[in-house]
Amino acid sequence: MRNRIMTILIIAILFLLIDIYVFQGVLSASKNWSLIWKGIFRYGFWAPSVICFSAMLWWALGDPYAHTASFRNWMITGIFTVYISKIFAVLVLFADDFQRGMRYFTSFFYKESSTSLPGEVMPRSEFLSKAALVAATVPFGALTYGIISGAHDYRIRRQTVYLPNLPKAFDGISIAQLSDIHSGSFFNKRAVVGGVEMLLKEKPDAVFFTGDLVNNQTSELKDYFDVFNKVKAPLGVFSVTGNHDYGDYHKWANAKAKAQNFLDLIQAHKELGFDLLQNEHRWLEVGSEKIAIIGNDNWGAGRFAKYGKLDEAYRGTEEAPVKLLLSHDPSHWDAQVRQHYKDIDIMFAGHTHGFQFGVEVGGFKWSPSQYIYKQWAGLYKEEEQYLYVNRGFGYLGYPGRVGIPPEITVITLKRS
Repeated sequence: MRNRIMTILIIAILFLLIDIYVFQGVLSASKNWSLIWKGIFRYGFWAPSVICFSAMLWWALGDPYAHTASFRNWMITGIFTVYISKIFAVLVLFADDFQRGMRYFTSFFYKESSTSLPGEVMPRSEFLSKAALVAATVPFGALTYGIISGAHDYRIRRQTVYLPNLPKAFDGISIAQLSDIHSGSFFNKRAVVGGVEMLLKEKPDAVFFTGDLVNNQTSELKDYFDVFNKVKAPLGVFSVTGNHDYGDYHKWANAKAKAQNFLDLIQAHKELGFDLLQNEHRWLEVGSEKIAIIGNDNWGAGRFAKYGKLDEAYRGTEEAPVKLLLSHDPSHWDAQVRQHYKDIDIMFAGHTHGFQFGVEVGGFKWSPSQYIYKQWAGLYKEEEQYLYVNRGFGYLGYPGRVGIPPEITVITLKRS
């Protein structure tokens, strides 16, 4: 409790300093406005700050964990959105103050009047109106739009993968992939229903779900069970677990409660009609021909959980003409799959969410995610092996997406 109060106090002081600094710019920007608009603008600047400070005070002295994770998430998102926007304004204002300071410092070394110094000083009010206010408004608007529109702006992404050993009976088979549902984060059930309906209209032959059904607790699925149990396909719906499905990021009363939560998750997959593969495989059969579907529990490089046992899941599929692997974390591909299982044709992954922020225009794509994951979104190929990284159906933390919309993948397999 004491540590929490001290941490929040430090953050509050930092935020207050940001407010005071930016407010000096607000004063300059509005100095020539009418009395009414000047008051609205200046008092309006402090209104979000007061709300944020009240929330932080409640968090420090109250019991935030007595409320839902969704409520806490929205509170943090609101504070983050307000102050990340103000930080952009700080950067612009600081650049202006820096050049003013440099000019002042340089004036001591010039005999001439400071007015004869190189460059032209733009009036502070003009600078603010054209730069600082815009700098603060743009990220605030983008993050807000990402919540209102981007969170559920589902896109169908289609890929065709050619495999030389694909049996004739499977030529043209379509597989829809969902990943990272994070049902505990949703706030618009109607929109989520629309996303599932988009998938069903594609009429895939099979559906793969590559993990993170919930954020932490299986109970999060309750309100959306009747949405995702509609996901069906003629050849089946196959699933694996992601790092969030084990409850590792939640403070449980005891180990038994955590273990029960995971058992409930396994049961939820069954009741949804998902064939959950826990370090095991299944055979996908069409006529007299078949290919292997391998399902690996979460295995992530670095600090992420390594529950996966690919050797167990793979065992018994050696003679399969085509092997399709479901494994949540794309880092698994380079770390194990390409090193030791070179006959696994395609690995289906998710996990990265494309960082829920980035730019994708034509063939160009950028996201902060690429600085953490070598493969973070889309189709990758090394030698004769493929990896597809789904950008995720849901969201985590920030309840929105900017430039990286939620994804439903449809992959068609063809004989090469």
